[in-house]
Amino acid sequence: MIETGGETLRDEVLAELESDPRVNPERIGVIAEDGLVTLTGTVPAFAQKWAAEEAVKRVKGVRAVVEDLKVDLPATHVRDDADVARTASAALYWDTLLPASIQIVVNDGYVSLDGQVEWNYQREEAEEVVRRIAGVRGISNLIHIRQAVSAKNIRDEIDEAFKRDAHVNAGAISVTVNGSKVTLTGKVHSWYERNEASRAAWSIAGVTAVDNQLAIL
Repeated sequence: MIETGGETLRDEVLAELESDPRVNPERIGVIAEDGLVTLTGTVPAFAQKWAAEEAVKRVKGVRAVVEDLKVDLPATHVRDDADVARTASAALYWDTLLPASIQIVVNDGYVSLDGQVEWNYQREEAEEVVRRIAGVRGISNLIHIRQAVSAKNIRDEIDEAFKRDAHVNAGAISVTVNGSKVTLTGKVHSWYERNEASRAAWSIAGVTAVDNQLAIL
């Protein structure tokens, strides 16, 4: 384990990384100061890089994350771009949640996803499928959402979604809608609540972008 100091928050982040079976923290360094956590070092797969960031966001007191992890693929996972592209294309094709409109470009192990989908969960699903493929070093998700309904309906439905969600304090969040783009402002108590607010906003038909500006107390 890389040593970076003895702060309480740092120790809690390290404990969370060690408790997550998807993460091998042996080559991960953690710096924590005033709620800002920086991750450094290397991981053997892009999926671990993502899982490490998610683990940090679960820790109480974390207000911001700087993720500076590098993917150092083991020799058995190094593949040429054509092989990665074929595998990713097949994985997306056989996923019944996804349309056939997603395009893939691979450059030195970095995968770009493009195209149109109806829902944000499909956008996230495509990235999750590719994330787990051996040989992937990074992902740029350029998939966009088709606009389907009016801004008024979007605002009303988000307000109702927040009121239904037990994990979101609807009264502390302001929602602004510009066309199909949603901006969330206000203050929440954790990364979990912040992410839950985004998830609820993205679940509304017609939303094509969510700018989450919620601050963590």
